[in-house]
Amino acid sequence: MTQRSRLRFTAEEKRELWSRWRAGESLSEIGRALSRQPGSIHRQVAANGGYVPATRRRAARVLSLAEREEISRGLAGGLALRLIARRLGRSPSTVSREVARHGGSERYRAARADARAWSWARRPKLCKLAATPLLRELVAGKLADDWSPQQISGWLACTYPSEQALQVSTETIYRSLFVQARGVLRKELTAHLRTQRMMRRSRSATRRGKGCGGIVDAVSIRERPAEVEDRAVPGHWEGDLVAGSANSYIATLVERQTRFLMLVKVTGKDTATVVTALSAQVQALPEQLRASLTWDRGLELADHKRFTLATDVAVYFCDPRSPWQRGTNENTNGLLRQYFPKGTDLSVYDQVDLDVAAARLNTRPRKTLEYQTPADRLASIVASTA
Repeated sequence: MTQRSRLRFTAEEKRELWSRWRAGESLSEIGRALSRQPGSIHRQVAANGGYVPATRRRAARVLSLAEREEISRGLAGGLALRLIARRLGRSPSTVSREVARHGGSERYRAARADARAWSWARRPKLCKLAATPLLRELVAGKLADDWSPQQISGWLACTYPSEQALQVSTETIYRSLFVQARGVLRKELTAHLRTQRMMRRSRSATRRGKGCGGIVDAVSIRERPAEVEDRAVPGHWEGDLVAGSANSYIATLVERQTRFLMLVKVTGKDTATVVTALSAQVQALPEQLRASLTWDRGLELADHKRFTLATDVAVYFCDPRSPWQRGTNENTNGLLRQYFPKGTDLSVYDQVDLDVAAARLNTRPRKTLEYQTPADRLASIVASTA
């Protein structure tokens, strides 16, 4: 996987990043989907305290660019401001102020006026804690006493039931702690939170069903037989999940000796779904091609024992953050992007589509195979052992 952590995120990448974060994906999962280092994802998320940035929208009452262009055309045609306002269905005073604010009748330009108005609208709204010093002091004092934001919010509601100015929601306290750009509560107060997190987690984030605490009884790649490493015997596979947009995935399986690829349709990345789909695919293979599977530390294979029981295929796990230990699989995933570019919604493809894409790669000659194809190499193995 090619990493591009030093490059800026495009607007599209930021939208996907925040969409995945909102859906509860981890920093590592998002990094893998965007081909970025988890650290670069963390910087983006932490800068906003873990909160999805609000999308700027124009208020319905303000003039639009189209209306400003109509004003500009009216002025160029020598029309009176009242007539322009009548055509727009606006108050004459609204049009008069707009023209005066942006250079007068002679110098008014729609695009420039619209850009300036959009820039002027970037006024940060003071949050309740910033606008109410007494409330800020009460909250800061209770945080210093190791109270949770929820406890503080509830206590304020009970203590000052008739004073709305001295009541605040739990989320407002968290935002004031984690979004330091607000400059309301000291960052040091986060040390008093039970979790001592530095940013808010998505409400959808959970380890339930993902094997919390790591993969139980995982067998390290270091215990893999030597015959797997030197590719002397066929039937040893490397596997991974390729991520697409909208939380969509494809499972990839690559045979180490022949580089033969199988693509597996998965409807989710939870371990039950992935193991079931992989088991069905591998069970269709000839017995001599079912020896071992090497996977990364992804928790989608947390239920590896069920996979082994169903397929009689041993599973080995790579060291953390060591994708090169599945080099054949990583290289093949890169080739696969020719057919499924980054950002593609993989859920729209069925198993037939995946089989077609896999066949295209399997019938392309490879230099490492002395310009034979993976399909030919695999077919010769099956024929020789039949």
